[in-house]
Amino acid sequence: MRAARVHEFGGVDVIVIEEVARPQPGNDDVLIRVGAAGVGPWDGWIRAGKSALPQPLPLTLGSDLAGIIEAVGPAVSEFALGDAVFGVTNPRFVGAYVDYAVASAGMIAKKPAWLDDVEAASLPVIAVTAWQALFDQAKLRRGQSVLIHGAAGNVGAYAVQLARRAGLKITATASARDIEHVRELGADRVIPRDEPFEELVHDVDAVIDLVGGETQARSFQVLRAGGRLISAVSQPDQAEAERYGVEAAFFLVNVTTAALTEIAAMLDTGELVTNIGAVLPFADVRLAHEMLEGMRPHPGRKIVLKIGA
Repeated sequence: MRAARVHEFGGVDVIVIEEVARPQPGNDDVLIRVGAAGVGPWDGWIRAGKSALPQPLPLTLGSDLAGIIEAVGPAVSEFALGDAVFGVTNPRFVGAYVDYAVASAGMIAKKPAWLDDVEAASLPVIAVTAWQALFDQAKLRRGQSVLIHGAAGNVGAYAVQLARRAGLKITATASARDIEHVRELGADRVIPRDEPFEELVHDVDAVIDLVGGETQARSFQVLRAGGRLISAVSQPDQAEAERYGVEAAFFLVNVTTAALTEIAAMLDTGELVTNIGAVLPFADVRLAHEMLEGMRPHPGRKIVLKIGA
């Protein structure tokens, strides 16, 4: 089968498509004939050797995927041959840019019948990240307020939709070209990212940081006492958090069957819409990573590789 692999960490040119043996699922795994695989910033970090997780070489890139189950491990009872599924490969977030991928049974779910593989593969990591940032990490409740940075991006678009569904008061930051789109997703107010948001001083219960850097550093002052700054990008300054009397944390997403099933249910009821920017053939995997790196125009939304029929 084909696999997009790296034998050394580096730039886009280290990605090679090569023939490898079709794998077999382990005890708690399934083998998926991949229809599509999502491409996310973390794939670029892994390729470049900047992952927060150990990544032994050589490795196959990719984590988000959707397809059909071809085989199940001996301990797997919740899935069967022929099930259409979507989810993530494994806790290392590798192994999805292939014709046949092994995935942990605890990190996939059954795909809504009406959702195609491209749409389904665009969802897992980013939609679950948005859910966990808002509710597991920030612990937001109906009626509370949130500031979402990078609201038109991969995670941000789902964070806005999920916050709207939960009855939160939503302020968002986005580029000028995306302001109307973010409003349509459900934000009550959108501040252009090149304009100051500090006028919200002590006015929000939580900040969801999907940008990092200076934006993250400036965000402490908008939180109410006891508020939470949650980042999916980088570790916030704990000294600043203490100075402002707030909590601050960086987290890595934990994709589970239960979380994906919840996301699937929201898609079924129309409470979530997908956010796809570019669909490329498997052969253009380097092009996809050039988009990630800003070497080619980036669609601003999710990039997906169409792999199987």
